[in-house]
Amino acid sequence: MKMKRQNFSIYILLAVGFVFSAVAFGQNETFSDPNADYTFKLPDAKWLMTTKPSTTIPNVEYVFGDRSNGHLEIRKLSVQKTELMTDLVHNSEEQKLQFLPGFIAGKDENYKGYLPGVVFNFDYVKASKAMSGRFYYLRANDTTVYVLRFTGLQDSMKSLRGQADSIARTFNVN
Repeated sequence: MKMKRQNFSIYILLAVGFVFSAVAFGQNETFSDPNADYTFKLPDAKWLMTTKPSTTIPNVEYVFGDRSNGHLEIRKLSVQKTELMTDLVHNSEEQKLQFLPGFIAGKDENYKGYLPGVVFNFDYVKASKAMSGRFYYLRANDTTVYVLRFTGLQDSMKSLRGQADSIARTFNVN
């Protein structure tokens, strides 16, 4: 009887240890840097930083394993106080993107996380491969908008959409 209790206790300890280790490995990594005035959470350890912010350029870039699988650029834009988000997306940003080979604009989506904004989806072709873009325009204040630019192979971007949404949802200004 005593032997069965010891075995049962060992199994309980192993189960509790497994639960705690699963929780620890499932935690998100938080991006924070003294040269950037924003933070966000990365939902997967496969996101690797390729461009670190500096005192002169606060931009950051990540790739999901490989640049073609998923690439994230974060940029800060200064805008007019009265400029509407849809005007920003379509009158300035889309104007630049329309010259990508095979460019096809998708529909806009309203978006809410820590910061409200608009998501612009599009498809294009690069090196004979079908690519997709998903750009989050998040308004920090009347004159500042952050753009989270996700691009990658179409199939990869479909599977990364949840992660892109999660990163945008957790994006916040210090």
